[in-house]
Amino acid sequence: MSGETLEAAEGIADRLRAVKAKIAAAAASAGRNPADVALVAVAKTHGVPAVEAALGAGHRLFGENRVQEAQGKYPTLKARFPDLVLHLIGPLQTNKAKEAVALFDAIESLDRPKLADALAKEMARAGRRPRCFIQVNTGEEPQKAGVLPADADAFIGDCRERWRLPVEGLMCIPPLDQDPSPHFALLREIAHRHGLPELSMGMSADYEVAIRLGATHVRVGTAIFGERPKHPQ
Repeated sequence: MSGETLEAAEGIADRLRAVKAKIAAAAASAGRNPADVALVAVAKTHGVPAVEAALGAGHRLFGENRVQEAQGKYPTLKARFPDLVLHLIGPLQTNKAKEAVALFDAIESLDRPKLADALAKEMARAGRRPRCFIQVNTGEEPQKAGVLPADADAFIGDCRERWRLPVEGLMCIPPLDQDPSPHFALLREIAHRHGLPELSMGMSADYEVAIRLGATHVRVGTAIFGERPKHPQ
């Protein structure tokens, strides 16, 4: 490992420790057990060396936005680190359902009937059942993926009863220009109605707020890996 590469790896390890310390402090101040908050280290657009640095620091839970990018990075890493857990956190096209079911351990962006149907069929075919989180578009933003809050109850019910999907929680991405707290509270309320234990909410800028409002998974990328490269590595 070159000096520059070693320095980059040490930087990632240091930032990872700092984020975990902040998670623990936020959980403690909210009267929660820090062990109940999982850190999803989001490595999108960062190359294999960045993921290896986090793995070397003992971290095992990662998130990626795109199936194709993850396919180029994780099969060999999963072979080397069998306890590596990978979440898909970006939008999923139905024609990528086969690849997503094969590679990911959790799919956090389930948001429409066509995708639910495709995932159910592929899980039955492959005999592999990644955990599912339903993405809720809490801000009702037209450009953003996610089921609308008014439609969430019916969609959650269909995913569990009609498609028999392993739905364990909900995910949201609040609008950038708004206080995230009401969005996190809304997601928590919907999850509570359905007895769903997992809440994936909070990113680099607001994960401490999300933890206070019940997040079980926070998705942090920039605060760990630094600014994203302009071109994926």
